[in-house]
Amino acid sequence: MKKSTSSDLTKQLLDLSHQLGREDRALAILGEGNTSARLSADTFVVKASGSHLGTLSAAGLTVCRLAELVALLEVQKISDAAVDSALLAARVDSSAKKPSVEAMFHAWLLTLPGVNFVGHTHPVMVNKILCTPHARTFATRRLCPDEIVCCGAEFVLVPYVDPGLKLAQAIRRAVLAYIKRLARPPRAILLENHGLIALGATPAAVLAVTLMAVKAAEIYTGAQALGSPRFLSAAVAARIAGRPDELYREKMLGLR
Repeated sequence: MKKSTSSDLTKQLLDLSHQLGREDRALAILGEGNTSARLSADTFVVKASGSHLGTLSAAGLTVCRLAELVALLEVQKISDAAVDSALLAARVDSSAKKPSVEAMFHAWLLTLPGVNFVGHTHPVMVNKILCTPHARTFATRRLCPDEIVCCGAEFVLVPYVDPGLKLAQAIRRAVLAYIKRLARPPRAILLENHGLIALGATPAAVLAVTLMAVKAAEIYTGAQALGSPRFLSAAVAARIAGRPDELYREKMLGLR
């Protein structure tokens, strides 16, 4: 298989961004959300601050050095001004636009095995749940098999933290705890009162996870409105997650 070039990956990222930024999907409006792709062992490309996903162009992307932003997650005390300076210093091209303040969590997530693309959105349907006490139940229980196939047996749930370095650190803690418990990286992360992060090897995987998470949120909200949701048992969820035919479907959907 031909190895993708930086140009190929950038085009794929722009296509993904346009899909996530479609107004009819209600995933992100104005400057909401951000996307990224790993370009090499040392670099990644991320949406610049203030750019619009639906109309994103190459000029609205910034290539950054991974190591510099990942290293920031080890810093416990730093001013907002110093974070801004670090974001600017991480640019490969000093004339490029300032990367999103959320570039720090993108950088770390792109170091996880099998993660080449990240899509962060603020879906209306998902946030209807994340802004309520139902967030943890939605994150840890499953109602339909396809939700498990696309999004995994659970979402990671991160309590609300202001966007920036503290959020990146909170995401890292929650994801590492998930990996320790389930022995695999997550496919999606829920941020309370904020939004959704989808991870994948391909743009198709990120889009599939995002759209299925939105569908799951609609089903959960409807089930709550009609009465007590009838969740799949933990045993059934584990069985679906490990079935050979479902693993094959995941591969065909670009999720593996």
